[in-house]
Amino acid sequence: MGGNLGFETIQDDRENGRFRVHRGVFTKNDVLERERALIFDRCWLYMAHVSEVQKPGDFVSRRVGGRPLIFIRDRNGKLHVYFNSCSHRGAMVCREPSGRKRKNFQCPYHGWVFSDEGKLIDTPGPGAYPDTFNNDGSLDLQPVPKFAEYRGFVFVNFDAGAVSLEEYLAGACEILDLVASQGPQGMEIQPGMQEYSVRANWKLLQENSADAYHAGITHSTYFDYLGSRDESLEGFDNTLSFGGVRDLGNGHAVSESQGVMPWGRPYARWVPGFGKEAKAEIDAIAREVIEREGVEKGEKIVRGDRNTLIFPNLVINDIMAVTVRTFYPYKPDYMEVNAWSLAPIGESPTSRERRSRNFVEFLGPAGFSTPDDVEMLALCQQGYAAADFAPWNDISRGVTKDVVEKSDELQMRIFWRHWDKMLKSELEERV
Repeated sequence: MGGNLGFETIQDDRENGRFRVHRGVFTKNDVLERERALIFDRCWLYMAHVSEVQKPGDFVSRRVGGRPLIFIRDRNGKLHVYFNSCSHRGAMVCREPSGRKRKNFQCPYHGWVFSDEGKLIDTPGPGAYPDTFNNDGSLDLQPVPKFAEYRGFVFVNFDAGAVSLEEYLAGACEILDLVASQGPQGMEIQPGMQEYSVRANWKLLQENSADAYHAGITHSTYFDYLGSRDESLEGFDNTLSFGGVRDLGNGHAVSESQGVMPWGRPYARWVPGFGKEAKAEIDAIAREVIEREGVEKGEKIVRGDRNTLIFPNLVINDIMAVTVRTFYPYKPDYMEVNAWSLAPIGESPTSRERRSRNFVEFLGPAGFSTPDDVEMLALCQQGYAAADFAPWNDISRGVTKDVVEKSDELQMRIFWRHWDKMLKSELEERV
């Protein structure tokens, strides 16, 4: 591990306005091995939202960065993240994706039992071990090296020497603040999780998730639908050239606009498709947020649309609904995606219904957007079979502009520059 990959991965020629990425970074196993060691083993990775473990005994189990984890609130209300692996022979001690009122986990292989605090509390077969067995706690469930929460978003880090979560998030803290402030009682994950796979490299989905340039072409059916339903496209340029992109630091970026998008937002932009009876409630929601958070922040919350990329693989789309999405590579040409809908705690049944409909209508695996995107990413991956003869992706759009628009590709260049920096680092360095 370490050393040169043997080919030039990035061409970043700012003087001549050219930015290119070599297609080998999407296809080669040695690139993925370095990404696992230098990115996924070092960066803060999204684990869950605190609303998923509201009460003692609540837990979720997930694979994060290729490793099985358990996130649980113990009987005293304390949060823990453990590796989901028995200290005896390694079997996963939790096979359910989530649950309630869990006081212990029993390994299905030999029956070792661990408490909700991760302590080994029983080894079947009396007298087989001395009284001093596990006095040092080395056979308890192993905690992750680091985990932390910011505004309800819980992250883990497999590098015990990593910087703090807030330092890592940098400018992304501002965006998470806007998302977390939508509801007066906080935010919660709606029940259920979307799970699907894409036969493409994981970095393509990171690029795509804030790529406004493709929207008017790839998602033209959705804009046709909005135009016929809401008559909301009059004077609207669906090339999405309005709005801007900001560098949030550490490879994070946000693509954002204010009050000009054609779709409705439950918090809080009314469109005819919501029905006339919904307008008064949505207007009241907007007033409450602005009164509670102040005009400047409140207007950003209720009028703004944001696609946020948190390096390396967390996307928060605060658009027609709030989507939290992660994706992990299993092979250079295969990733698995998980997505959740985030909503204000205590919002009315009618507002929650509008939110859920918006979420599945565009952002769900069977909605207007996701199937289109999955097909396009797979087509890109298939096209890389010609990389020996056509070796470069061009990501130069807007590179020489002083004022960058959403349809430019700055957010991708932000990602790729940080990716390149990390892959050129050495294993012993901290990033």
